[in-house]
Amino acid sequence: MMAVVVRSRLFAVSSRPMCGRFTLKSPGRTKFDSVNRSHLPPLFPRYNIAPSQTVFAIVRRLAEREAAFLQWGLIPSWSKEAKGFINARAETLEEKPSFSESFQRRRCLIPADGFYEFMWTLPVN
Repeated sequence: MMAVVVRSRLFAVSSRPMCGRFTLKSPGRTKFDSVNRSHLPPLFPRYNIAPSQTVFAIVRRLAEREAAFLQWGLIPSWSKEAKGFINARAETLEEKPSFSESFQRRRCLIPADGFYEFMWTLPVN
């Protein structure tokens, strides 16, 4: 999985079925060589990171890597509704106007140690 930042928000990019949630159970294992993280609060384990929540990320600002918190999701500037995207398919990423410029210029790294999708089932009568 890859992540892209758009207007200080991030979204996941996948060529597989989309992940609906992910975990960062062991943030202490995240290595910060060459990353400015002086302004960040301590990281705590998170077991149910969902779309629209704040996510820990490594971004490139100018020539420097920096740790930051970003919101998972994108509402395009041209959208008339408050509904947006949380994921993008790798096969069409460069073609979609919502994602192409961000894919080229604003990528980020999202530390994660687990991905999952809820399975919705119907009750049995």
